[in-house]
Parts: sequence; structure tokens; C-alpha cells
Amino acid sequence: MTRLELARAGILGHRRRIGLLDRREAWTDDAVRRAAWAGLTDSMPRAALLSLHARLEDVTEDAWQDDTFVQIWGPRSSVYVVCAADVAVFTRGRLPADGTARARADDIASRLAVLLDGGSGDVREVGATLSIHHNAIRYAAPTGTLRIHWDGARQPVVWSVEAPDTDDDEMRRELARRHLQMAGPSTPASYGRWAGLRSGLAEAVFDQLADELAPVTTPVGDGWILAADEPSFRSPPGPPASARLLPSGDAYWLCWGADRDLLVDNADHRDTLWTSRVWPGAVMVDGELIGTWRRRHHAVVIQPWHDLTVAARDAVAAEALSFPLPDLDHKVEVSWSPTA
Repeated sequence: MTRLELARAGILGHRRRIGLLDRREAWTDDAVRRAAWAGLTDSMPRAALLSLHARLEDVTEDAWQDDTFVQIWGPRSSVYVVCAADVAVFTRGRLPADGTARARADDIASRLAVLLDGGSGDVREVGATLSIHHNAIRYAAPTGTLRIHWDGARQPVVWSVEAPDTDDDEMRRELARRHLQMAGPSTPASYGRWAGLRSGLAEAVFDQLADELAPVTTPVGDGWILAADEPSFRSPPGPPASARLLPSGDAYWLCWGADRDLLVDNADHRDTLWTSRVWPGAVMVDGELIGTWRRRHHAVVIQPWHDLTVAARDAVAAEALSFPLPDLDHKVEVSWSPTA
């Protein structure tokens, strides 16, 4: 099969286009679901809120608690905010069909349902009652029966719900489709890392999707895209937004290995973004990642990787000042670190 050659500009243009990062959309049911198409990571408190803000208009400080959303432990057992309509994709889509991991997930989920009996509890207390480490409760998340609420200040509250009535094989395929749409081109290895799946499971899902995939060559190696997305990859990139501040773990730059080389070609700069500890946020200017940002309460510190024009600095600062953050005692203040 002939491989389609994709240039970097076309790949990033597609990702920004489908990720709603070239221009903010009005808050509609369709736009909200598209903004959360690959899930909104929230392990850094209120990252999901800032990911929404980067993509949608009129995002309020409590938007992440809208009835549209639920909070779960999703891919890689990270805290995620996802659309309620898509819970099965991000839970059952990661559930093995059988084996030890499946048995463990079902066992913990069953014990939780009996213990909580329609109520909820602090995850540490629940773990102690079940005589398991509280982090092990996350193993039940792929069953789709576990919900959480975590505000970033205390331990999560957990409760049980009925398992979604789904075709699990289709949910597995759908999760892979969403990864390919948002982060493609991709490979089974990259997908497995993103979804937190063992390599055999990731490869099996790609095999099931074989009729929907097209092989491509990229500046960082061979991969696959959804064949239906080929026109988008071939289309000229749209006019990029002047600036966006993407939070830690945002879907646009949630990647590993050679996939990072495509986004940031300088190894030293990559090391400041994808750190060995807590990731900072990423600064995007005119469609390119050009630095990092960190926040402590109302203070936002920007560290660009090279000198910026006055217009670019103003656009970045305006993004920070527009953050819809809750519980701030002061207006957001922006400062700049020397270039990295």
C-alpha cells in the first residue's frame, strides 16, 4: 500500500483545526463535545477548565462541573473530565476483554458497589475499608461504574453507578479513532502509551481498525491516520490563533518519544516542557509551541524559548489575564522569565 507523505505543517494544521485551537468556538453542545473529544486531563487541578478556555468562548470558572461533564480516572489512570455521553469510550474502551486485569477491575468494582450502596466516600477511607491501597481503586475505572469528584484540594470522593450498556469492542475502536483524529499520525505503540494499554491490546485495536486506516510517512517516521481524515491533513493550515496557553497534559501536546520531536525540534526545549516531574503549561504563538508557563495562585510566569515581538508578548499576556480561574484573591499577574 502506498504511503502518503505528510509534511509537518499539514500535520500540525490538522491537529489545531480538529482540536479547535485556531479560533474559539461558541459554547454549543457540539463544540463542547469536540473540545473534549480526546478527554480533558485534570490531574493538574483545573487543567480541564483551561483546556476548555483555550477552545471555547465564554468559559466560566465552574464550566468543568457543567452537567455536560463527569470526572473519571481515564487513560493512564489520570484524572479526566469527559462528556457524560462519552464515558463508555474512556472507560470500557480501556477494559481488557479477559485476563487478570479484567478480573481485578470487575472485583474491585463489585466490592465498591456493595460497600457504597448508592452513597459516596473519601477514596482513602474507602480503600481502608476494602483493605486495599486507595490508589488501587483506580483499577475499577475501566468498568465504567466509577465516578469521582476531585477539586484539587482534598482527596477524591468516589461513588458507583451502573455499568454502561455498550459494545465494548466498539468502544475500544472508538477510543483509538479519537486518538488518531486528535494526535495522528500515530502507531500502536504511541496509542498504547497515550491510553495506558499494554502493547498487545493496542495492536489488536489497530488491527480491528485496519479497513479505516491509511499508512503515512512523516518527518519523524511512519504511522497511520484515519483514511477519512486525509483531506484535512492535505488541506492548507488555517490562520492560527495569535496565542494560546495550554495547560499541563493538554491533548494537543500529550505525547511521548518521537512524537514530541514533531512538535518541538529543539531537544533542550523539549526537556523544559516534558519534564521528569510535573509538566508546566505550553505556550503557543501563531500555531507553534514556543515556551512554557507556570502558575502559582494569581501569578503566571511565562518562559519563552526565544525573543518574542511586542505583539506576541501582548497576546500571550492577554491569554493569561483571561483565565477563568476560581477562588483568586487577586487579578492574574503576568511576569516573564529569561528565554530558556
